[in-house]
Amino acid sequence: MPKKPSNYIGEFEELVLLAILSQGDNAYGVTIRQALEEATDRSITVGSLYTTLSRLEGKGLVESSVGEPTAERGGRAKRHYKVKSSAQLLLEEVQAARQRLMRLDAVGGLG
Repeated sequence: MPKKPSNYIGEFEELVLLAILSQGDNAYGVTIRQALEEATDRSITVGSLYTTLSRLEGKGLVESSVGEPTAERGGRAKRHYKVKSSAQLLLEEVQAARQRLMRLDAVGGLG
């Protein structure tokens, strides 16, 4: 019987995790949103992003910390996000499942 992932993540959650990883130490709301919009060529609302970040934190897949206040932000601090190792393993499981399904598609065809 196949191994079952410990957490289920939807497509947008997966994209957010990948966007965080793509930003490294510079992963905060604005940069994550920009990465998502560039990668998907669709508009991402601030509310949907922060709701998803909160949900991912609740699932234990992401952790956040508040940085130092910056003058360019009027003295406000940025909340930085980091993908936890459990999320990286989950992303690898999702990618492996996609690859297995792609191989099945190549053998059976879609049409």
